[in-house]
Amino acid sequence: MTPRTAGRARRTLHLTGAAVAALLVLNACSSSDDTSGSGSSASGPAQVSGTVTVFAAASLQESFTALGERFEKAHPGTEVVFNFGGSDTLAASITSGAPADVFAAASSKTMTIVTDAKDNASAPVTFARNQLAIATLPGNPDQVTSLKDLAKSGLKVVLCDRTVPCGAAAQKALDASGIRLTPVSYEQDVKSALIKVELKEADAAVVYRTDVRAAGDKVEGVDFPESADAVNDYPIAPLKDAPNTEAAKAFITLVRSAEGQKALTEAGFLTP
Repeated sequence: MTPRTAGRARRTLHLTGAAVAALLVLNACSSSDDTSGSGSSASGPAQVSGTVTVFAAASLQESFTALGERFEKAHPGTEVVFNFGGSDTLAASITSGAPADVFAAASSKTMTIVTDAKDNASAPVTFARNQLAIATLPGNPDQVTSLKDLAKSGLKVVLCDRTVPCGAAAQKALDASGIRLTPVSYEQDVKSALIKVELKEADAAVVYRTDVRAAGDKVEGVDFPESADAVNDYPIAPLKDAPNTEAAKAFITLVRSAEGQKALTEAGFLTP
């Protein structure tokens, strides 16, 4: 190779190296832009902030409160505000314009109140199921061992109102068994029914297994086979006029995640 040829070869290599370097810089910039764009999209749910308002069935109080604390820890700057109560009452509030981001109901029927009014942002999904049990006074002094024992003379029994999911499920079980009883009161949500027993204002109440578990030694639980025919599905949905759409989606994601499902199972809920 002549000196002139060698020099030309070196210049060509030098120019090629410069071109490659320029291309690498351009690719790096492009890559940085792409990463920034995809990162923004991927991290969107993780960057939620502000208040998320959740309307949830009374039976979810313990498990959702715990999940709310986990949500706030995972998303600094957020606050989860809960409104627990009878699912039918909550649904009526939502359709009347009450501001909320998420609705978690104790039955598909009560969720239908919201979906029929088209107040949901997307289709509800079932995230848990719940089964009934009988709550008695500690030690079960009246020896209640079955659903038919609730019809014993002189026994003070409390039921949820038939318009709320726990009451509808209890009535379904009673009807299927041909059992007739007159409760001392009908309560507007399952916690109110349970409190009657905790305060010894009633001898027994038909509630959810999850509520018996949450009450600890304040009551004693009695399972009955008829409850298997009256299991309630629990649907959850983001709401159409949610003030905090991103936080609503993120909370529902937590509830449906492995972490959320573990918390619900530990509380006594059945898997969907």
